[in-house]
Amino acid sequence: MQSFGMEDNKTMTAPLLKTSVMADQLIPSEIIKLANDIHLKMQAGEEIFNLTIGDFDPKIFPIPAPLTRLIVEAYQNAFTNYPMANGMPELRKAVSKLLSSRLSLEYTADEILVSSGARPLIYALYKTLLDPGDKVIFPVPSWNNNHYCHLCGAEPIEIEVSASDHFMPTANVLKAHLQDATLLALCSPQNPTGTIFTKKTLTEICQLVKQENRRRLGHQKPLYIMYDQIYWELCFGDARHEHPVLIEPELRDCVVSIDGMSKAFAATGIRVGWAFGPNELVSKMRAILSHVGAWAPKPEQMACAWFLNDEQQVEEYLNWFKEEVDFRLQELYHGIHKLKQLGYPIDVIEPQAAIYLTIQLPWVGQKPEQHAALVDQKAVTDYVLNACKVGLVPFKAFGASIDSNWYRISVGTLKRQEIPLIVAALRKGMDQFIKHN
Repeated sequence: MQSFGMEDNKTMTAPLLKTSVMADQLIPSEIIKLANDIHLKMQAGEEIFNLTIGDFDPKIFPIPAPLTRLIVEAYQNAFTNYPMANGMPELRKAVSKLLSSRLSLEYTADEILVSSGARPLIYALYKTLLDPGDKVIFPVPSWNNNHYCHLCGAEPIEIEVSASDHFMPTANVLKAHLQDATLLALCSPQNPTGTIFTKKTLTEICQLVKQENRRRLGHQKPLYIMYDQIYWELCFGDARHEHPVLIEPELRDCVVSIDGMSKAFAATGIRVGWAFGPNELVSKMRAILSHVGAWAPKPEQMACAWFLNDEQQVEEYLNWFKEEVDFRLQELYHGIHKLKQLGYPIDVIEPQAAIYLTIQLPWVGQKPEQHAALVDQKAVTDYVLNACKVGLVPFKAFGASIDSNWYRISVGTLKRQEIPLIVAALRKGMDQFIKHN
């Protein structure tokens, strides 16, 4: 029997291991990696306050009880075959009614596309609008636009925004980049910052887009807006959600909005999201997703439709849910702000919306007692986790520069009684280098 040497075997098999350039260069989610690292530490017995993942602990934030019952009912009534490719009519009609009653936005059921959460919808919109090399403008920090550009071969135009603007883009910083772009990706309330567009800021941006599209009329593809508003129900205090189409109705044909059940009803695992926009674009998105099969499960779709049609139960749940989320954000904000007032090197932005709090840890250059010097921002992140036992996500994970000293706190898994413990842990961590220095 003839045998092959090792070198021959390597030569034969090596080409089979090659994948696409896109797959080879795909960057894994830094948030998921950080969360996995924390999970391993907790499995090993470490007690860590994990404030990283933008999700909910169902023991703290259960989905609405009526929704649970309706999901069970839908399974019992055998809604278990394929759903319609664009979503069940009952759900699309319920969403149409919801948008009209709660946002004064008028979209028919045919202008609404249902999918298994918001992510497939964002991907489908990118694939619908963008050819390889097309430019996408988005602020950083922001959630995952860089990854969707990579998946589609688009050119990312990243606009780093500042704390002075609550990390929201303004017309002034966007203006110079609009002329050659195909898509402007906006999110409000913003992930990771928990901040929102003011009506003035969004109006100025909408006016720029309107002017740009009038310039392009008849000879160039329009500049489209993707408006991710998945957190819009979670606005607190005086914060008010604004929408481009309400501000500038002329933009209706070039705005596609991303929305769903996951954040407003703590239903991240239910996997029911929807997009709404002009029928021509939504139909093409449906066609793309029909080949992917990214449908929300039919029982969950039917249950969500039945739930959303009951305005009283929607209102009752949101009143409870918003109060609980707002309490956590406000208590953390005031606790951290007090540390700043006491002279500690820490800062925090007053929360406006979503489930996130933005804090600043300008600790590079500090030398904690019995720890190595904090030579860069990665060392700061590691110190917060290993010494303070608090898991935070650096804005670098959302596209900000490597030396950004801002972080996201997520409160979806936070118990009320843990709030003073977290503030105390951060204070103790700062005491380590303040007293040492």
